[in-house]
Amino acid sequence: MKKNNWHEFSHPDGARFSRQGFPEAIYCPGKTIEQIIEIASRLQKHGGPVICTRADEKTFRAVKRKYKKAVYYKLARIILVANPVKQAGNQRKNYVCVVTAGTTDIPVAEESSIMAEILGSRVERVYDVGVAGIHRLFEHSDRLKYASCIVVCAGMEGALPSIIGGLVACPVIGVPTSVGYGSNLKGFSALLTMLNSCAVNVCAVNIDDGIGAGVIAHLINGRAQW
Repeated sequence: MKKNNWHEFSHPDGARFSRQGFPEAIYCPGKTIEQIIEIASRLQKHGGPVICTRADEKTFRAVKRKYKKAVYYKLARIILVANPVKQAGNQRKNYVCVVTAGTTDIPVAEESSIMAEILGSRVERVYDVGVAGIHRLFEHSDRLKYASCIVVCAGMEGALPSIIGGLVACPVIGVPTSVGYGSNLKGFSALLTMLNSCAVNVCAVNIDDGIGAGVIAHLINGRAQW
């Protein structure tokens, strides 16, 4: 019988960045420090960005000992181990706008923002402009109008993506967050609101999926001609 090789715990897709334009990210919860560092080492050999998600400061300190240039984005809980992408020509002009309904949505929004920036997109942030004080949103109308894509992170009832969707001509990616009281059901109510949006340019990702929204927004931004 073949002996199990400790290094066979994972088979990272190092070619994903060259094939699709975004890398495989290392999701840290549930992995040991040794596993995270080993996966990062294998991904680094392929030249694309090496990113750890949902990482805590203990994980960052361990990664930093191995990779001296590693950077930790605390709010986003992302470690950039190596190889950020430089902005492409059209992405220096085009930008993704990331919006939050409230301050508590910012960690998920920062996942989207940092992910898109690492991949080479320019990002504009508009935070804490939810429907309870909707006048705050209109102060940023030009920033919304000229974005190639807008990511909207909202908990509670999750209504903000629909409102923004009715104001702009670009795709709007709703990110329901697990922020709110009991009937929010840890983001499920917000998810249903976004899925039922009557603004047809609104789509939704999973609850708290800032990473996915950031990648999708970056891909849209790279193809936009606004």
